[in-house]
Amino acid sequence: MSLISVSNQKPIHLQLQRDLIRTIKRGHCWVYKDALRELPHAETGVSAILHDNRGGREIGRGYYDPVGDIALRICTTRRGQQLDDSWAEGRIQRAVDLRLGIFDSQTTAYRLFNGEGDGLPGMVCDRYAETAVLSFDGQAPYRFWNVYGIARWLVENLGFCSVYERTRTGKSPKGRLVIGQDSESEVNFLEYGVQFTADLIHGQKTGFYLDQRENRRRMRIFSAGKRVLNLFGYTGGFSVCAGVAGADHVTTVDSAQPALLAAEKHWVLNGLDPGKHAVVCSDVFQYLETAVGEHQFWDMVILDPPSFASSSEAVLGAISAYKTLISRGALLTRRGGVLAAASCSSRIDIDQFIEVCQEGLSKARLQAQVMGVYSQPADHPVPLGMPEFRYLKFVILRIDC
Repeated sequence: MSLISVSNQKPIHLQLQRDLIRTIKRGHCWVYKDALRELPHAETGVSAILHDNRGGREIGRGYYDPVGDIALRICTTRRGQQLDDSWAEGRIQRAVDLRLGIFDSQTTAYRLFNGEGDGLPGMVCDRYAETAVLSFDGQAPYRFWNVYGIARWLVENLGFCSVYERTRTGKSPKGRLVIGQDSESEVNFLEYGVQFTADLIHGQKTGFYLDQRENRRRMRIFSAGKRVLNLFGYTGGFSVCAGVAGADHVTTVDSAQPALLAAEKHWVLNGLDPGKHAVVCSDVFQYLETAVGEHQFWDMVILDPPSFASSSEAVLGAISAYKTLISRGALLTRRGGVLAAASCSSRIDIDQFIEVCQEGLSKARLQAQVMGVYSQPADHPVPLGMPEFRYLKFVILRIDC
């Protein structure tokens, strides 16, 4: 079965209206609709050949979206390269080969291919042990790629038992079985030897926040014998890692009760003492206000909120929210303790986020040392020419005594 739904269709032709050749050749594979001379009437996801703004020379090939802001996702800048199954399989295999050199049997969940970062625009695949989960970034990728063909390739070539697909209906992602054995939505996996489960039907992202794996591991070194507060804790990833590392007590705060139930399950799954873990179902901002007012303190505070900037118009509000979180989080961190602050808002870059951290600390009338600044792990590669894909920021701070 074909890996590309439109491989037998004749490609359409698009032309730039300004000179973006250097940007595209450097690896930026999104062409916005206002950069094209015209938007032809054509099916969403159809193959397209992009020409320059002067003599019409071919500069790239990809697939077209006449409706969205991203009118063209470029798959290759090699002139004359056919977007067929041979090309697609080569890109998929290259992505798989990269992961084979990164993980061992103690980590059985990771991103198998990462869309544009692996030269597979708009398509993501995550591995959870013997189950794969596909996700497509909108209608154009969904129609360009053949979900059934890719699912069958994963089963036949990599030995997966099941392949799921995650789609978004309104604000909530939802999963469905594409091929294989139905695992009743929940699968078990290892992350550096720590046991977790992923809800493939109702969980966030594809079932778990795999992009924070290395940061969860990093925080383990600060956790032994400490009291830890994990805010926006979701299903307890950071909490369990702190517990495994010997934390004296961990508090997990989230507004979603089902996520907290999963956090408690993960805690017990790893043989940890239930008496050393407390879950609190609350709005995090309200929880912070109360805890600051009560002069509570923890040795380590982790802030891992959802994206606050879903659009460019939301950036100022997001910055304000981050400052509030970091300020109050710092006030709850014992002097000499560790505060970790994360942002997954792609519209706020790392320099802006470090400035936000500084202003948050200043608002709390505190100072801090930077212990580390991190981004996505190696299984989430990004094109060098697309800095906006470096969305994850994770800053570890030591609050000055």
